[in-house]
Amino acid sequence: MNKKKAYLILEDGTTFQGFSFGAERPTSGEVVFNTAMTGYPESLTDPSYSGQILVPTFPLIGNYGVPPEVDNGLSIFMESSKIHVQALVISDYSVEHSHWNANKSLDQWLKEQNVPGIYGVDTRQLTKIIRERGVMLATIVMEGGDLTLEHQKFEDPNVENLVAKVSCCGLEKYEPTKNAPETPLNIVLVDCGCKYNIIRCLAKRGATVTRVPWDYDFTQLEYDGVMLSNGPGNPAMCGITVENIKKAIAKGKPIFGICMGNQLLSMAAGGTTYKMKYGHRSHNQPALEVGTNHAVITSQNHGYAVDTTTLGSDWEPYYVNLNDGTCEGIRHKSKPFFSVQFHPEAASGPNDTEYLFDTFLALCKK
Repeated sequence: MNKKKAYLILEDGTTFQGFSFGAERPTSGEVVFNTAMTGYPESLTDPSYSGQILVPTFPLIGNYGVPPEVDNGLSIFMESSKIHVQALVISDYSVEHSHWNANKSLDQWLKEQNVPGIYGVDTRQLTKIIRERGVMLATIVMEGGDLTLEHQKFEDPNVENLVAKVSCCGLEKYEPTKNAPETPLNIVLVDCGCKYNIIRCLAKRGATVTRVPWDYDFTQLEYDGVMLSNGPGNPAMCGITVENIKKAIAKGKPIFGICMGNQLLSMAAGGTTYKMKYGHRSHNQPALEVGTNHAVITSQNHGYAVDTTTLGSDWEPYYVNLNDGTCEGIRHKSKPFFSVQFHPEAASGPNDTEYLFDTFLALCKK
């Protein structure tokens, strides 16, 4: 295995030394961590991680290799068609992988997609720094590069429209999964960086899904319900989407938003969002359904949150985060519009809240 040194340099000057794997090139982005014990293929291909340097907290990565990428145009084991992270920073890299479904190593996959990685980093200490100081920018420098802080170029992904970067370019149609229940429903999926599992969750319930770009006026289509997807970066970049959602609200047909979709629906409802100090990026966030004792464990990946005090009077909080009290969802008091900040379609789990797709499609049937 390559022993070429590589360095992660945080914007406060803290430097971590490790060894390069994957593509040997420098890069920059927002450094974030993920607490999942498995599922690195899903996380790496999640468009919500666009512009970010991902740090899995689980120490051993790469031990089960990488599964096949494509099956009939919609990968079973990935969340999109490519890796979206800027780089991967891990503690221990498993050089030898072993899994019945693996067809390549993580190192090979990163090289193919020109994504750099570093192993041998104290990710526990790095995570503690992020948790104490909040979200930070960072650069990755290869051995022989300039390590001085004043010469680092820290690129903030939140100042660009990441949604436009990861959204589809045209309309795409997905038929119901084979042997799915007969559900003659047509769902418009507004792609702000959607994960494939949103499509799978709808298709396996018998819905036909029409995926449209983030800035497409979907209200001109015939549909039974609107799905607002997850996505990366600052929701303020999606003013066009918000205007289209306002028109969809006026039509009155059911709307279901996830993650970025929660923020965009909130903005269409008159609310505002704000940049969080830490963000939520883990697979074990507890959320409480407002007005009940129903708590769920959720997967999350976002750096912005909704200020529920700014919502219109016809709207109310749906879920709340039990760790910090932040908004985990909103709903209309009388009409079929709701959204959640967490991921009910989460892959590699938890799947505790996948029932929300049933709730949405039941509203569409009405």
